[in-house]
Amino acid sequence: MIFESHAHYDDRRFDSDRDKLLSSMQEQGIETIINVGSDLRGAQETVALTEKYDFIYGAVGIHPSDIGDLNEEVYTWMQETSRRPKIAAIGEIGLDYYWDKDEEVKRSQRYWFCRQMELAREEGLPVIIHSRDAAEDTLKLVQGIHGEEIPGVIHCFSYSLEMAKEYIRMGYYIGIGGVVTFKKAKKLKEVAAQIPLEHILLETDCPYLAPEPERGKRNSSLNLPYVVQEIAELRGISREEVEEVTRENARRLFWKVK
Repeated sequence: MIFESHAHYDDRRFDSDRDKLLSSMQEQGIETIINVGSDLRGAQETVALTEKYDFIYGAVGIHPSDIGDLNEEVYTWMQETSRRPKIAAIGEIGLDYYWDKDEEVKRSQRYWFCRQMELAREEGLPVIIHSRDAAEDTLKLVQGIHGEEIPGVIHCFSYSLEMAKEYIRMGYYIGIGGVVTFKKAKKLKEVAAQIPLEHILLETDCPYLAPEPERGKRNSSLNLPYVVQEIAELRGISREEVEEVTRENARRLFWKVK
């Protein structure tokens, strides 16, 4: 069985068939799903999904591109919500310099990233970190607030093998999804092949980033076997080993999952 560590089933692209799709997951080998909030609406709908489906757990947090949703009232809501039994992480949080390179925006992203990291520390929860075009700042910030004390995963990892090793030294996991199947994803293939399997989590980021041969279509957790196969081939091990070890990794990180 596969543990899906990062999905967005609150996304409106699932409105037409969400229940039918999710109801088919376990019979098709997807044991557990972490649904991850990225804006306030998504975080609220994530809570609703955890209440409806036994096998779905949630993460609440505000994505760096959506920090306009954040204020003290929302922060207090996240703090209270994070104490619910099926909220297993704070995320996705982090830095994203791809869309907006304004220095004031970057400062605001760093401020709220730190605040949400501290929330995770206070509540004893792991973090799900998004980092795009912000490699140096993300690493410095995590190191600066003693990230080794706050377990977590670097979601949709896109940086070098050397940077992956820096995070692993702090105890972090590396999230690997459909991009690893792309022919030009040489850096990620190197990471998937060389870091300890005990530090890899499987994820989709669905509805985004569908793997080959489904690239360009709406993604779902049902495509994770393609990711499993690619990692197994890169490492020269069985699919079963990839599934089993990454499942145990995710259960170790997301300790609230039963």
